[in-house]
Amino acid sequence: MAEEKKVITRRDFLKAGACVAAGGLMGIPVLRSPADAGEQSRVVLVRNMDVLSGNGSIRSDVLHEMLDSGLSALLETPDGASAWKRIVRPEDVVGIKSNVWHSLPTPTSLESAIRKSIIYAGVKESNISVDDRGVLNNPIFRNGTALINVRPMRAHHWSGLGTLLKNYIMFTPRPSDYHDNACENLGALWQLPQIRGKTRLNILVMLTPLFHGTGPHHFSKEHIWNYCGLILSIDPVAADATGARIIQARRNLFFKSPRPISPPILHIAAADTKFGLGNSRPEAIHLIKLGEERDILV
Repeated sequence: MAEEKKVITRRDFLKAGACVAAGGLMGIPVLRSPADAGEQSRVVLVRNMDVLSGNGSIRSDVLHEMLDSGLSALLETPDGASAWKRIVRPEDVVGIKSNVWHSLPTPTSLESAIRKSIIYAGVKESNISVDDRGVLNNPIFRNGTALINVRPMRAHHWSGLGTLLKNYIMFTPRPSDYHDNACENLGALWQLPQIRGKTRLNILVMLTPLFHGTGPHHFSKEHIWNYCGLILSIDPVAADATGARIIQARRNLFFKSPRPISPPILHIAAADTKFGLGNSRPEAIHLIKLGEERDILV
């Protein structure tokens, strides 16, 4: 079988900064972090200022190109199409875990680009679903073999930041059970049966991140900016940690002094040290930067 048609192997996962070993793909709980073996997590940050038009609308073709170039760099493939064939198999049942928060949802154009790429990789359209709040009852997610985790980064009232790690909270019927101590134990979600060992790719949307909020439903255009980026990794912890560094840097610039994220983002470090899901420390992350370097903040 040609290399581009293979699903990601254990070696691929480690090379890409994996949050699971090959056993994790079969639903076996992972008990160690890549950091324990001295493995760095690969993270790709791709930026293109042309992805947003003058009126703030998303240019779908540019966004799709960012997605493909970022994934190709992450997995070191010739192009995006061959990278997607290593992310999913034709026999997979794929849930694209999106986020529908009304003020800053996952862009529909990005959802569409992911869906098209998965279909092109050989997965039947009937075996793909995009969902957020309905994942518990969605048959694709209930019977799924693969998850693509995609959401925008934003300030969050309970967890400090709405992250990839937190995006799976809709897989529990009682999200409030994870709110204690600034949602520190969100990493436990990743051992739920519908999630464990299934995540093939994490995409943190950094097109217009929300870097500050006050209260549970705060949104202000004053507190977003055109960063025009995507962060991709197999490791959700490393992707979130990279996004958090960018958010913190933006806060410091905006407020003209150090302004720590509040509440503190305890769940990212805990996902590393307590739950063994990936790497949170900058020195354990191999960050690959593509595209625009100005004001990159990381």
